[in-house]
Amino acid sequence: QVQLVESGGGLVQAEGSLRLSCAASGLAFSSYFMGWFRQAPGKEREFVTGINWSGVSTYYVDSVKGRFTISRDNAKSTVYLQMNSLKPEDTAVYYCAARLGPYSHYKGSYRYWGQGTQVTVSS
Repeated sequence: QVQLVESGGGLVQAEGSLRLSCAASGLAFSSYFMGWFRQAPGKEREFVTGINWSGVSTYYVDSVKGRFTISRDNAKSTVYLQMNSLKPEDTAVYYCAARLGPYSHYKGSYRYWGQGTQVTVSS
């Protein structure tokens, strides 16, 4: 049984930082491309960032470049999202997701999803 469990969300003031974690089990973690998505109220779930199996290649949506950093530890089967200089528009539920194959920002191509963690940024 595959599980992706996110943690680290919370309430933070603008310009603050949070670090999200996603612990995976039940899958060959190092074989998977990992992504973080987010969904704000009334909006579509959108791709935020992704990382290939080795951690060498990373991808970011323009709105978070320079502020967010994705990383992974294959020994711990965990992917991280360091979020700095947070803005109120970053408020959303953040989901991690896993897919076999190369980079994709298309949410339908991800096979496994976590339950999400709420990030709220106050102004």
